[in-house]
Amino acid sequence: MSAIFNFQSLLTVILLLICTCAYIRALAPSLLDKNKTGFLGIFWKCARIGERKSPYVACCCVIMAFTILFSE
Repeated sequence: MSAIFNFQSLLTVILLLICTCAYIRALAPSLLDKNKTGFLGIFWKCARIGERKSPYVACCCVIMAFTILFSE
């Protein structure tokens, strides 16, 4: 099933996108900082969410990991 139609998979994809963008921005800030607008601005915004809300994102990642591991 596609991640669009399964809510848990959609949340997993969004969390992975936020964490990946924050990690890439920590390693190479110039990659994401030059694209603050337009379609590629989504990645910059995800990196900002990952940086500013990192304790909440980390908690969501841990909760999502437990639900994936133990819900099935």
